[in-house]
Amino acid sequence: MQSVAWNIQDEWQSLEAVMVGIGDGMGAPPSIDATYDPQSRKHVAAGTYPTEAAVSEELEAFAAELTARGIQVVRPVPLGFNQVFTRDIGLVIDGTFVMTSMVEDREQEQAGLKRMLEQHGGPVVEPPAGVRLEGGDIMPMPGEIWVGCANPNDFETHTTARTNHAAAAWLQQVFPHRIVRTFDLTKSDSDPLINALHLDCCLAPLGLGHLLVHPDGFANPHELKTLLARYPDDCICAVTADEMQAMHCNVFSIAPDTVVSDAQFTRTNEQMRAWGYEVVEVNLRETSKMGGLLRCSTLPLRRTPLA
Repeated sequence: MQSVAWNIQDEWQSLEAVMVGIGDGMGAPPSIDATYDPQSRKHVAAGTYPTEAAVSEELEAFAAELTARGIQVVRPVPLGFNQVFTRDIGLVIDGTFVMTSMVEDREQEQAGLKRMLEQHGGPVVEPPAGVRLEGGDIMPMPGEIWVGCANPNDFETHTTARTNHAAAAWLQQVFPHRIVRTFDLTKSDSDPLINALHLDCCLAPLGLGHLLVHPDGFANPHELKTLLARYPDDCICAVTADEMQAMHCNVFSIAPDTVVSDAQFTRTNEQMRAWGYEVVEVNLRETSKMGGLLRCSTLPLRRTPLA
């Protein structure tokens, strides 16, 4: 594996290197009691949970599309269990790798990062006790870090509560040159139309100054109002609950003017094209049944540094 000099300053600078998840080893569908989100639970109950072969095929095609565009793609070390959503297990901000603190039964997935971390040898920080965070809730933005949080009551009662306010305070200590902004998210363990599992399930800031957003994913009206005030009305596309459940916000920017999206997202893809983006369409329909999509299955390692 070629060593990568980590550098992630925001969500959209031109992508140079990324870790893409793998479907190999995810095995048979879990039991309902072993699911961690309502989307997975729904498909397990309906008998429509994706097969290992289907997810592997989709992720390989996605990785091949990125490779064809000159992006270095690395993969986790296969460990014989579910390693699809690499965004959950770690993230890069500036030149630092941030280990996450996940649902306890999934912490073993971070062992798949070992080879990449050893080859690079750059700074790695780990959250202290009491800090809980997953990469889907963390968005590096120009001069800022946006953090999707669960309020304390939800964190005590919902398995879908993944990042706490202590994580935001810790990130502010680690990255004092950035402003950390928090957004409380709506949570449900049973209804995928209500649950915003991570911030990237209800929000996608894009590189030319636009926003895909599911307003009902935000639990605090003031935080939502403050967010939307940053964007002109004609630069905002509101995503419905059905679209949020299907992961329309979980797109992946590979350049300021280029976004990878699912081919079935007709309305939002047309809007992004109207705004001036190249929309690269891929198919991750089976993978989406597990409660994540394009941003969830990628861990960006390096984007072209800002001058």
